[in-house]
Amino acid sequence: MQVYDGAVDRGLEGVIACTTGISSIVDATLCYRGYTIEQLAENSSFEETVFLLWNDRLPTKGELEEFKSTIGKEAALESDLIAALKNLPTNVHPMAWLRTAVSTMGLWDVDADADATDEDANRRKAIRLTSKMGTLVAAYARIRDGKEVVSPKPDKSTAWNFLYMLKGEEPSEEMVKVFDTCLILHADHELNCSAFSARVVASSLSDMHSAIVSGIGALKGPLHGGANEQVMRTLKEVGSEDNIIPWLETALAEKRKIMGFGHRVYKNGDPRAKILRSISKEMTEKSSEPQWFKMSTILDKEMEERKGLLPNVDFYSASVYYSMGIPLDMFTPIFATSRVSGWIAHILEQYSNNRIYRPRGQWVGKTNQKYVPISERS
Repeated sequence: MQVYDGAVDRGLEGVIACTTGISSIVDATLCYRGYTIEQLAENSSFEETVFLLWNDRLPTKGELEEFKSTIGKEAALESDLIAALKNLPTNVHPMAWLRTAVSTMGLWDVDADADATDEDANRRKAIRLTSKMGTLVAAYARIRDGKEVVSPKPDKSTAWNFLYMLKGEEPSEEMVKVFDTCLILHADHELNCSAFSARVVASSLSDMHSAIVSGIGALKGPLHGGANEQVMRTLKEVGSEDNIIPWLETALAEKRKIMGFGHRVYKNGDPRAKILRSISKEMTEKSSEPQWFKMSTILDKEMEERKGLLPNVDFYSASVYYSMGIPLDMFTPIFATSRVSGWIAHILEQYSNNRIYRPRGQWVGKTNQKYVPISERS
């Protein structure tokens, strides 16, 4: 029996698992296809960013208009699918519901049985999954509240349609811009847990829907996408600016994990958090609840001084979404609405140069065991 002597970092930290040209993290700089996240957040749209992730280039004006039109036309759910979704339990976490909803949606996809290496079929499925993810998330919120599902408008953006379908009223231009920026910031993030999960499933040449379901399952965890929801719950638990320091001292003494701080890759700060910090300040003031931003900045300062930890993307996104009137348990599904585009980019890249993932485990168990008949065991 072979025993490996080499040390393996827990969680594969620092291990290079594949080559990729989709997004990169160097120190505190995040790039999509070579473009910094700051450039894209300021100048791009979510649809343009998706095109970039999938095609390794920015689109022409005509290509972007066609791409946006295609996404808009595919955003609606089939009536039979809506009927099936209404039969799913809603007394569960939205991510559990979304995981099943995407799997169910695959049963209605006309390309569901297409070979995993069929590029044209994969592109069609990619459009449907990306355009319908926000529709599914909004549909869950409506069904749970006993309301009718709102159909998207094909001539509107992903950000506009999501806010419209969620609340049943046309959103302001300002809200759409803020939400669109959030979608850009969350679209991809190198080889994170959910992207790697999606790639592993795709490497077996399983279908795209299965790979996306695995990504949703990974994102559901509180150590990944679920952290943003927990951040807002923490702020509400603290309650006021005056209570932050005593609350934090108690939490640290009890060795509680403070969600929204620290990152496996970023050691000098998450660039997405810096963008969201300024958005949080603006949005909390306009919602007449500036205390959430003020509390966040105090906690931010204290965590850096006491633990040397900086905020990640989840920390300030929590107060942004809350200021937009979005329910806490919908924060992570919104993450999926954006991140599906990055998962698909990784799946397509995996399919294009595939080798099934089959790592080895370093053996730490017993050796040379001898079987003893059950009659002789004491």
